[in-house]
Amino acid sequence: MNEILGYLGLGLMLGLSGVGSAYGTTIAGNAAEGALKKNKEKSSAYMVLSAMPSTQGLYGFVAFFLWLQRGYDFAVDGPKLFGIGLGVGLACLLSAIRQGMVCANGISNIANGHDVQTNTMIYAAFPELYAILAFVGAFLA
Repeated sequence: MNEILGYLGLGLMLGLSGVGSAYGTTIAGNAAEGALKKNKEKSSAYMVLSAMPSTQGLYGFVAFFLWLQRGYDFAVDGPKLFGIGLGVGLACLLSAIRQGMVCANGISNIANGHDVQTNTMIYAAFPELYAILAFVGAFLA
């Protein structure tokens, strides 16, 4: 049973972080598509902001890969790995979605002629901080 919990935690960490990035990039990408109708010249700014929520999926993938390389004993460490995996997965899921929302607002404002790309990137880094903390925490446990 412990082994199942360990692998389930591993899968949740990878899966939830990927789902969060998919949602976050879609939210920002949808805003970018709408913004292109107003101001095509700023498409590179839209693309940069649309890509920002993809990093949480990368954190989940890297943690997944590194956990497999560490040689955990899933039969013994299963409950611990389940808890850590679930925590990292949820932190990445929610931070990517919220980051996508911040980026979508920035994209909309850029399309309306406001110079907010740098500020938007700073604001978007705030929700990502919690995914980074969860990612780092996964290796300190």
